[in-house]
Amino acid sequence: MDYLADHTTTTARDRLAGAEVALLPTGATEQHGPALPLSTDFRAAETVAGRIDRDDTVRLPTIPVGVSDHHRQFHGTLSVTPETFEDYVGETVASLADHGVRKVVLVNGHGGNSDALRRAARRLRRQEVAFAVPWNWWANLDDLTRELFGEDGIGHADATETSMVYAVAEDLVREDALAAAEAGAADSWGKSVHGGEVGFDTADFSDSGAVGHPTEASREAGERLLASATDDLDALLDWLADQPFADLLPQDHR
Repeated sequence: MDYLADHTTTTARDRLAGAEVALLPTGATEQHGPALPLSTDFRAAETVAGRIDRDDTVRLPTIPVGVSDHHRQFHGTLSVTPETFEDYVGETVASLADHGVRKVVLVNGHGGNSDALRRAARRLRRQEVAFAVPWNWWANLDDLTRELFGEDGIGHADATETSMVYAVAEDLVREDALAAAEAGAADSWGKSVHGGEVGFDTADFSDSGAVGHPTEASREAGERLLASATDDLDALLDWLADQPFADLLPQDHR
């Protein structure tokens, strides 16, 4: 699929004229324990988006820094406020809409971005600027992660994420550190006392920064995760490309 940033302004004019949908990968630059790179989240989103090959879809440059304040105690983590991230994503999509592409999938690789992405999407729709769909690459993979690892969903630097990094950037997995990552990992996300949430930062409940069991990861599992995520995104694009923009606007604005 065409990467918009590789076009010239002349060729971009024609490419955007033929596009129904754009993909905007978003992620984070943040700690993923001692075995995975800081780029884990944005590389996963970027790779899934980059595997899409459709004439009606164009890929935008990746936004590599997201809402990661809860990882701030771990070296290398970069973060912006939710408000800054929401505005940046929203204004990026709005600038694309000026060129006529008003349907976008926000291909996200970091759970901490989710609330801000939803707010940006709601605002764009309410203002009738664009229709943006927040989409996490792992959103529809519970059956597969249950088959592969015996658990639903995704932790942090766990078997699912580690397998995904094997698939998208194998040389960046520090295999000799996987055991240490797991030894200092939490079994689940967060910390509570009598039903009250008291673990606000990852450092409150994970010594290594990981949550889950990264030693259970494999290259084969990563390839299956990547393939399934790509299929899900392609199916979403089928649906979105077929929707008239006017039908996606709020009911009271029609």
